[in-house]
Amino acid sequence: MNDTKVNRLDRELETRDKFERPTKWAIPDLLPDPKPEAGYAYRWIRVSTQGTADVINITSKLREGWEPVKASDHPEVVLMGGVTSRFPDSIEIGGLVLCKTPTEFTEQRDAHYRKLATGQMETVDNSFMRENDPRMPLFRERNTKVTFGKGA
Repeated sequence: MNDTKVNRLDRELETRDKFERPTKWAIPDLLPDPKPEAGYAYRWIRVSTQGTADVINITSKLREGWEPVKASDHPEVVLMGGVTSRFPDSIEIGGLVLCKTPTEFTEQRDAHYRKLATGQMETVDNSFMRENDPRMPLFRERNTKVTFGKGA
């Protein structure tokens, strides 16, 4: 018999961190978000619908300033299986390809469409107020109110 003691941890002190399950279930992301990069905006852009290439959509987005993201630049986006794509080193999931553009472009685009929407609202207001009669003035209020409560 060997009388030397072996230093062993009690079984209760051993941990199994690698094999623990998540503490909370969450809906899996269909389109994972890449790690943000300063100065760039990310967006998933359609390249095909039900297996049919959508050339008009992707070419218009490329002309608008969006460029496909390289898969090597974002390894945190896990890809399952080998999908053949028009953009071989890109990240494509379900007919959508991950693209990025400088935030200046998105700000300019937002300002352009905000200006268009404001012009359309002014046109509608002018057309509406043309029907105004001093004997029975039209009421125009743009304030909206959201309330939460008992209902009735």
